Amino acid sequence: MSRTTRTRWRLGLTATAFLAASAVIPAPAHAVDVTDYAITVDPTAKGAKIDDTMYGVFFEDINRAADGGLYAELVQNRSFEYSTTDNRSYTPLTSWTVAGTAQVVNDDGRLNARNRNYLSLDAGSSVTNAGYNTGISVEEGKKYDFSVWARTGSGTTLTVTLQDADGTLANVRQVAAQGGWAKYTATFTASRTSADGRLTVASSGAAALDMVSLFPRDTYKHETNGLRKDLAEKIAALHPGFVRFPGGCLVNTGSMQDYSESSGYQRARSYQWKDTIGPVEQRATNSNFWGYNQSYGLGYYEYFRLAEDIGAMPLPVVPALVTGCGQNKAVDDDALLQRHIQDTLDLIEFANGPVTSTWGKKRAEMGHPKPFHLTHIEVGNEENLPEEFFARFTRFRTAIEAEYPDITVISNSGPDDSGTTFDTAWQLNKDAEVDMVDEHYYNSPQWFLQNNDRYDSYDRSGPKVFLGEYASQGNTFKNGLAEAAYMTGLERNADVVKLASYAPLFANEDYVQWRPDMVWFNNHASWNSADYEVQKLFMTNVGDRVVPSTATTTPALSGPISGAVGLSTWATTAAYDDVKVTGADGTTLLSDDFSGDATQWTHTGGGSWSLQDGQYVQTDVAAENTMVSAGDPSWHDYDLHVKATKKSGKEGFLVAFGVKDTGNYYWWNLGGWNNTQSAVEQAVDGGKSTLISKAGTIETGRAYDVDIKVRGRQVTLSLDGQEWGSFTDDKPAEPFRQVVTTDKKTGDLIVKVVNAQSSAARTAVDLGGAEVASKARVTTLAAAPDAVNSETETAVEPVTSTFTGVADRFTYTFPANSITFLRIKQR
Repeated sequence: MSRTTRTRWRLGLTATAFLAASAVIPAPAHAVDVTDYAITVDPTAKGAKIDDTMYGVFFEDINRAADGGLYAELVQNRSFEYSTTDNRSYTPLTSWTVAGTAQVVNDDGRLNARNRNYLSLDAGSSVTNAGYNTGISVEEGKKYDFSVWARTGSGTTLTVTLQDADGTLANVRQVAAQGGWAKYTATFTASRTSADGRLTVASSGAAALDMVSLFPRDTYKHETNGLRKDLAEKIAALHPGFVRFPGGCLVNTGSMQDYSESSGYQRARSYQWKDTIGPVEQRATNSNFWGYNQSYGLGYYEYFRLAEDIGAMPLPVVPALVTGCGQNKAVDDDALLQRHIQDTLDLIEFANGPVTSTWGKKRAEMGHPKPFHLTHIEVGNEENLPEEFFARFTRFRTAIEAEYPDITVISNSGPDDSGTTFDTAWQLNKDAEVDMVDEHYYNSPQWFLQNNDRYDSYDRSGPKVFLGEYASQGNTFKNGLAEAAYMTGLERNADVVKLASYAPLFANEDYVQWRPDMVWFNNHASWNSADYEVQKLFMTNVGDRVVPSTATTTPALSGPISGAVGLSTWATTAAYDDVKVTGADGTTLLSDDFSGDATQWTHTGGGSWSLQDGQYVQTDVAAENTMVSAGDPSWHDYDLHVKATKKSGKEGFLVAFGVKDTGNYYWWNLGGWNNTQSAVEQAVDGGKSTLISKAGTIETGRAYDVDIKVRGRQVTLSLDGQEWGSFTDDKPAEPFRQVVTTDKKTGDLIVKVVNAQSSAARTAVDLGGAEVASKARVTTLAAAPDAVNSETETAVEPVTSTFTGVADRFTYTFPANSITFLRIKQR
């Protein structure tokens, strides 16, 4: 039946139908009113309470989110600390050019012990900084504060110039400098706007320079060491309930040692809070896991201050001494573990302690005598070794609860939404009666549409859930629609899901390591993604309590899994042989022993494939997603056999089935995630989600027999003749989702509806006898599924209107591909 001719009718329900806060029910078989869907609300029933902190933001320094982003410093590599440890292409003079003679020096003449490098500049020489992106960005009429630490002989003049290719951008400043290390300052007023500026410092005499800085005067809330205003304002506009920081993979990767002489000033360390406070010139530097340098100009004090400025709860994350993000090692050093536990206790004192305490005094010295009111702290991030992690987490938790019993200590469940690590971690957390568990997952839009009910079955008496990182693998409006549909399920389960934050928050368009991201920017502009607009709509219209409601659903139209077959690798070389596809009736659909040629195969991915010794071999060890496919996209109900051998590299091999095209397929990823686990992943329009996973590795040089049996939507997988696992992919991707909440402050009933399909949804709404005003304030996000916001075009933005047809029972047509919030006054 076509979507346009389908009919629905209003379904009247008694209060006994509202055992769940908000459920979905199938449509009856005969139509009495021509509507597509029905929503029925029970205002007399009591749904879950929604905390003010339900939605927040997660800030991690990825995609240049801090230096070159939220941190307002305009000079890149201001302290000449860049290193090949940060990035193989870096030198201490990255982003600088020298005219004359200059060299970076690491000796006892340095500014201080933690600021290891400085620049030695000969008389008559100069250095010029290129900033970030296209250069240093300035705006006509705005003030910019320059500072530098210098050590010079007597009578030395530092000449400071701000210019671009078209000439000067402000009056030249000259600074008289002499003697030992001292800080010198000057102020520029930009004479015109440019995004291509350069900052030059020239010296009339020999000079040592460090901490060369240029800050816009107009920063967010604070003039000293401030934040870039437009980016901070985008966070504030969300009205987040919490700010999770600083990571992420920054927290649980690298060395757990400190930055000191005794540890050899290690440059690839986990993010440790004490490195990041105090005067900026005395803070440590560090390699960023994502491939660049961290100056720590934006540190824990600034994070706490930002949270306070925007009225959000600070939620710091500290390392648990088990690395993750592919490193997956447990640090076995009890003294080091105890030091990190003490550091965590000191962090709580820094945030909350009186000015008479050691770390409360340090906070006051930085300019904030009042406490920051820390209530939650997270230990660890996405550890893939659940037993090792939990043993250490327990040590942290015990120490924190002994000294600070009112602090909520948050654990986690690993890097995925399911699988062996997830299950083991959750069981450990349940058994120990942990307060809250952080879940992370990045899946396809289809997964989010299919899993709206994920938290319906969670144990109400067990640990609460912090959904600390999630996104649907894209920045189109289609992604936003899927996330919005999922968020209705989060709100419906607000008694279990207490905190949730999309991730990542920021991306500088010229330094991207991860997509998607909520806010995009360059050195002179910033813009909201479609996902940001979705998050903002939900975060500014949360409500205080769920009002139980039900909605009819869309009939599932689902045939068998169908598609061609494929072979692939990921950062690995591998050989394949004896590929055979047999139909359920025994018919041979494909047989290839590669004794002849490979003409049956189409290469759609990267890498380099060739025939070698009767095998089909992919030889590029660095290439990712090297897919070759063969067969008919209409094939279904078949058995696939492959003999596969890993030759070299980080991972194992991939065998695909149900291949429709380059963005739509299933594959069995054997030895994925740095050869730590195997999983079946489904790709839908390029976004992947995991259907089943298990820990395990693939041996190099060993030939494996891989068998995949596809029957309808049931798939059974066997490795070397032993069944490895099976799954049924029959969960509907429901495009019509809703939740209703009430706002105690305004008295509004907030009806939130997501219609993630290409046709409008005429819907009968029954408010269950609620006395309401006849008008509703409507906010709608509607756009084409592939719409994307950019610096120059805003395709997805909210539209407000008034609907005057509200009654106890009324009909509303929700546009195709839309998110609609109706705020209805209750009398």
